[in-house]
Amino acid sequence: MNGSNKAKFAKRVIEVLEFFDEEHPQATVMDIVRRFDRPQSSTSELLYCLVEVGLLYKDPHSRSYSPTPRAALLGRAAQPSLVRDGRLTGLIDRLSAQTGLGVGVFGMVGLQVQLYSWRGGQRALRTSNPFGICGGQKDHLSCSAAGWLLLSTIPQPRRESMLRRLNAEAAADRKFCVSDLAARVQQCHEQGAVTDVAGFDSNAQFTAMLLPGLPQNQPLAIGFAYEPSEHIDPTALLQTLKDAVDRCFEEQAASSVVQPLFVPPSVATPAMAGMAM
Repeated sequence: MNGSNKAKFAKRVIEVLEFFDEEHPQATVMDIVRRFDRPQSSTSELLYCLVEVGLLYKDPHSRSYSPTPRAALLGRAAQPSLVRDGRLTGLIDRLSAQTGLGVGVFGMVGLQVQLYSWRGGQRALRTSNPFGICGGQKDHLSCSAAGWLLLSTIPQPRRESMLRRLNAEAAADRKFCVSDLAARVQQCHEQGAVTDVAGFDSNAQFTAMLLPGLPQNQPLAIGFAYEPSEHIDPTALLQTLKDAVDRCFEEQAASSVVQPLFVPPSVATPAMAGMAM
């Protein structure tokens, strides 16, 4: 397998794993074939390999596939505590249940913003993508409010250099005024939050904030995507988001003082021994 084929194989592995979500807890070979327009034979082989390495289960009766816990836990130990201990997933669940809106977590990949995680809302968002908004999708940092938030974490003058490059490489219909967008990104830097275009070839609005406490070069933004409506107050929505994030970090502080359930005798201190008496 040459380098190009290895890259394609790796990409297809990720595509398969990202296919599974609340609406698609299981998938057949043909589900994957139709979604990604792949040959049936190579898709069957790929799914077989993922079963062999323990990333997918295969139901012998329905011949459908579903992710294993290994797929969920892979790489988790090396993540920030927000991700490692499951609080980010709990935060997404809470925001989705509280509002019924789409909830996304976004990261930066080069000059693009990527949808790391997507929880669809009660109503599907209009988009030119026939499969709608889904995890793994990318857009230019300059075309999405989430991208502006992530750009705001980049120190000057590198940030302005990135904006100039984004504009130089943009298609004609995506060109922008660098100074105007630089000012908008600086506003995001000062506020740590934004309400504006969602991007990702949709007509949606996006209300989001940066997640605190993450490594400087690994920022994440979380927020709501929704169709613009007079029934949605972005200011109230942002306050709901901030309150939920604050509560998430309060839970971390509370859990950090919990005493261990068991301490091996070899590492028990006199103080611990006294507590056990």
